Amino acid sequence: MGNSDDLRVGEWVLAVGNPFNLTSTVTAGIVSAKARNINILNAEMKIESFIQTDAAVNPGNSGGALVNTRGELVGINTAIASRTGSYSGYSFAVPVSIVQKVVSDIRQYGIVQRAILGVQMREITSELQKEKKLSTLQGAYVERVVPDGAAEKAGIQSGDVITRIDDAAVKTGTDLQEHIGRHRPGDVVSVTLLRDGKTLTVQATLTNREGGTGVISAEDKVSVLGATFSELTDAQKERLGINYGLQIKSLKAGKLKSAGVPVDFIILKVNNRSVRTEEDLNDIVRRANSASEHDRVLFITGCTPQGRVRYYAVNLAE
Repeated sequence: MGNSDDLRVGEWVLAVGNPFNLTSTVTAGIVSAKARNINILNAEMKIESFIQTDAAVNPGNSGGALVNTRGELVGINTAIASRTGSYSGYSFAVPVSIVQKVVSDIRQYGIVQRAILGVQMREITSELQKEKKLSTLQGAYVERVVPDGAAEKAGIQSGDVITRIDDAAVKTGTDLQEHIGRHRPGDVVSVTLLRDGKTLTVQATLTNREGGTGVISAEDKVSVLGATFSELTDAQKERLGINYGLQIKSLKAGKLKSAGVPVDFIILKVNNRSVRTEEDLNDIVRRANSASEHDRVLFITGCTPQGRVRYYAVNLAE
């Protein structure tokens, strides 16, 4: 393993892969940009901080190694920018700094741990600099601070410009996403920011997507739904004419709330499997999370407390 942070623009790299079924093909190029965001992901908590190179990469290279001239792994080839579907001069790799964290999380917890600072950002353009009278074009402009999030508790405010996370410089919002993405919930980071022309440093304790500071185990994947549940009473079953069901007792930020599922909704089936207990739901969510990205969907059938049937689709991949 190398250190992708040490890569410099102009440095030579080699891309290894099996393009067009040509086993163990090696191509060479230079690093032409770092922390590149090409907007190919639609996930809610996406991180796009690619190493951009001009090493030829084609279908079959994805998942292959990007190495430096010392033979150290510095990235995983992932995407190309092309109008034809084949290499047109630009290829992109996930930095090994992110790869190492993902591998470590999966080994230790069975699931990737995502830490959240709790800010909404804007890239600093010359127009924004003039509008807000900022002293710099580099950094991540804080458009909004999430209530009760790590940033708000640390004293970060709307209008601040984040310039460093610990010892790492933040030149763009993509830099900020990458540096926060290397951490786990509960980690404390030093955030350097500009406010009214003055430099401040605050300490922020990162949270998970539920707002807590604990790590999430593989068995806790159902927590992404953001709900608490209770089994139906005999009286409810008799009144509704059903034999089973799991009722939503409370909702907070999570997949169910985002999909418009209301409190008190009674879940009867998910992905055509009957849901009698919370463990039934846990098992269905675990199976869905282990599927390919396009198949990580929960199709929910249920009813309101008044007996009206409703259907919802929840995309776990976003």
